[in-house]
Amino acid sequence: MKTKLFNKKPAVTAPKKKKSFAREWGDAILFAVVAASLIRWGTVEAYTIPTPSMEKSLLVGDFLFVSKLHYGPRTPVTPLQVPLTHQTIWGTNIPSYSNAFQLPSYRLPGFSAVAHNDVVVFNFPTEDHHPADLRTNYIKRAIGLPGDSLMIRNSQVYINGKALSMLEQTQYKYYIKTDRRLSEKFFLDRNIRVHDVMLWDEGYVIDASPGLVAELKSLDFIKEVALWEQTDTAGEVFPQLANLNWNRDNFGPLYIPQKGATVAITPESLPFYQKAILDYEHNEDAAVRDGKLYINGKETKQYTFRQDYYFMMGDNRHNSLDSRYWGYVPEDHIVGKAVFVWMSTNQYGGLFDKIRWGRIFSSVK
Repeated sequence: MKTKLFNKKPAVTAPKKKKSFAREWGDAILFAVVAASLIRWGTVEAYTIPTPSMEKSLLVGDFLFVSKLHYGPRTPVTPLQVPLTHQTIWGTNIPSYSNAFQLPSYRLPGFSAVAHNDVVVFNFPTEDHHPADLRTNYIKRAIGLPGDSLMIRNSQVYINGKALSMLEQTQYKYYIKTDRRLSEKFFLDRNIRVHDVMLWDEGYVIDASPGLVAELKSLDFIKEVALWEQTDTAGEVFPQLANLNWNRDNFGPLYIPQKGATVAITPESLPFYQKAILDYEHNEDAAVRDGKLYINGKETKQYTFRQDYYFMMGDNRHNSLDSRYWGYVPEDHIVGKAVFVWMSTNQYGGLFDKIRWGRIFSSVK
């Protein structure tokens, strides 16, 4: 039996329809947004410095990259959000997110843990009108770590009883007495932020580092340089108890909660831990009544923390709203580590010195 061979014509496929110009651009934009969102979430993100709380380590007008890889990126808590936004849609006051539902917060493994004196970006913990991962970004130095005992005496920070070395760039407010009126140029030439200079008595109050103080004392028309004594009002600093008589320069001792550590809950200790337990520990039914802590309707006289906490301070110690005033930063509010400045602009600069060229690509220390 012979097999018949059929000479079949090859199937003709329809030519692939070319994408329209609008479709090609749409796909490219979508890919760019997705890629940028992943990079921003998991690797590095750009920030700018708007306030002088970290001078002279970081200056107003610095643009820096913050690494999410060092401490590990956080999984999103608020998934319903316009990509590449934070709290509002660009150029408007329209919220860029919906908090219709929230997810648990997890952190992927990182290169390192937060260390003493790291410069850290975190979400401002007491900002209750935004979800935790969309609260305003703050940048400060990690002075106290989980489990530390922190104390400040006459502006000197002590951690677990040992003095924490002061950085060269740390600033305090000083009163300088002079026999003449000082020009704006005098302050700008010494990198003193003019916006923060105050006329006071027979001189000025300025923010200055120890090195600048030594320079000012050598000038013959400066008659006196002294630390400016201005104490906080009673109950102004954390935990807002007037009877403690603490202030920004004399504070503590204070225990910084650590994950797994158990503390006694008494009428005296509760004010130190109350906000953390009620607002940061994700307890479904926790309340304070008549100076007592209740969890699931039962009074508890001890509490075991579910996460680590940190104590943050600005390097411009007398011009910084930090943990001395609002308390601990929870671990799930930590965003990342500041690594380097990629651009810096000087608000007081002119045409040729608007850019601080010496700060470009400088590391954050």
